[in-house]
Amino acid sequence: MNNLSARPLGDTGIKVSPIGLGTVKFGRDKGLKYPNRFNLPFDSAIVALFEEAKTLGINFIDTAPAYGTSEERIGKLLPNRQDWIIGTKVGEEFGANGSHFDFSGNHTRKSIERSLRRLRTNYLDLVLIHSNGDDIEILEKTDCLETLMRMKEKGLIRAVGMSTKTAAGGKRALTLSDVAMVTYNSSHTDEGTVIDLAHHTGKAVIVKKALHSGHLAKQSGGNELALEFVLSRAGVSSVIVGTINPIHLRSNALAAARSQAEDLTNPAPG
Repeated sequence: MNNLSARPLGDTGIKVSPIGLGTVKFGRDKGLKYPNRFNLPFDSAIVALFEEAKTLGINFIDTAPAYGTSEERIGKLLPNRQDWIIGTKVGEEFGANGSHFDFSGNHTRKSIERSLRRLRTNYLDLVLIHSNGDDIEILEKTDCLETLMRMKEKGLIRAVGMSTKTAAGGKRALTLSDVAMVTYNSSHTDEGTVIDLAHHTGKAVIVKKALHSGHLAKQSGGNELALEFVLSRAGVSSVIVGTINPIHLRSNALAAARSQAEDLTNPAPG
């Protein structure tokens, strides 16, 4: 099949599929806001999902230490690491008592070293700061980003940025780094200004919660209209969709492919 055309991740030199596979459900089933309960998948189901993603033209995988055992399972089960763009995060840890955050340079360095071991790789394509909501303070008053930049200079990371919670934080992340991950969907458009800034400056935006954690699927038009709404906005490099269901993954990829085809047929004016 492979109908998806990769998009530039801003000016990083990396190309990502317009749909990225979110993997929180690979390793964590508690403290989430999805509308339906689920069980963590068997290894065989994850392997099948990777095979389906490859067939669909999806090359981008999003994970994080806060996603439980997700990183370890990806490292164990992902075939041909060189064929994939792997993004992970730093700053948030999830345990029996919920999430806690550490944006110190020391923790950041140790977190990256741990992610490299867990993912069984000698480099990470993308690392985002997993914000607790204090976007500006983290970027300007901690040495988290500075530490990531040093590790990028050493070749351990190809691109860095922040998964933000505010429009101001997204804009600041684009000023100081390569990528901002923002929430954007038809029910939440506040961070559209971040996408516009990325479009005008050549930086990258990745969208999370485009399907509102599954809640938009229940509305008229469902996921297809939700994805078209996001992917048609200039400045969006990729949309992260978390799923462990290959049928849902295929449906989302087909919707993204149709959106791309419509963009080619009806290019934006100017």
